[in-house]
Amino acid sequence: MSYSRKCVLLVNEEFEEKRRNNESIMNARISEIHSKIPKIQAIDKELSQTGVMIMSCALKGREGLEERLSELRARNLELQEKRKSLLLEAGYAPDYTDLKYDCALCQDYGAVNGKMCQCYKSRIIEEQFKLSGISNLVKTQSFDTFSLDYYENKEEMEELVKWSKKYINEFDTKKTSLLFVGGTGMGKTHLSTAIAKSLIEKGYGVIYETAQNIFFDFENDRFIDRFGGAEPEATKYLECDLLIIDDLGAENITPFTVSCLYNIINTRLNKNLPIIASTNFDSKEIRGKYHDRITSRLFSDFGIKIFKGTDIRRQKK
Repeated sequence: MSYSRKCVLLVNEEFEEKRRNNESIMNARISEIHSKIPKIQAIDKELSQTGVMIMSCALKGREGLEERLSELRARNLELQEKRKSLLLEAGYAPDYTDLKYDCALCQDYGAVNGKMCQCYKSRIIEEQFKLSGISNLVKTQSFDTFSLDYYENKEEMEELVKWSKKYINEFDTKKTSLLFVGGTGMGKTHLSTAIAKSLIEKGYGVIYETAQNIFFDFENDRFIDRFGGAEPEATKYLECDLLIIDDLGAENITPFTVSCLYNIINTRLNKNLPIIASTNFDSKEIRGKYHDRITSRLFSDFGIKIFKGTDIRRQKK
């Protein structure tokens, strides 16, 4: 289980920048107060010597050490209270020069006691949605919004939804690849999005893309390899925890795209990384589009899920 390296690096950099900005604000405020209220500058100077004073107390021996430390603590508290009073008298909040955090729980480090803070998790999920390609789809498509009212075969679709939720719960141990088959507007995209959303929220890296765009990225990478340039874009399709391929068979089928598809399927299945592919074509049409090396894997290594009914988009209209 892992979010993509790209997302982690981006969010880590954001949190580091957040800490730098907050420290910069604090330092600017301290400089402002020191210039306006010299007494506070003197207090801060004395407070900054606390560590040295503790060491000095210790060097004088164990006898009377606790008493000396108690006096030092009392002096520090007195100085802190005096500082707050001076700020209030000048019209400032007592915590005006304190370091402020966007998240007080993790202090903008993204973790608490070695565990991911909710603020960090929310940001990384948000970025993962963007990277996955479903950031817009998840706004309207989830299990909560998947309606059975448009299906004549409600019981079958209800079982499919239950099975999809089970698929998510067992994803840790069962890496099953799926082929969603059915006509346009049957809910394949909606259910795929719901699965992707749930898995991303659980901490998995999911990529959702059309077949056409996937093969375009592979073609673009071939150009990059030839002439040099950016990091290969298509690598993510071979490494993410789950790859969802939409509209399989609708792409412009060429020897190159067929080779890419076989590479994706073969590489991911060998790594035990699942695929969910959706297509508007039936098995006969799929066999007519791809050679046996691909169709044999699609129809033997993928679980086939059939979507039946009348175009839901048309029904809604």
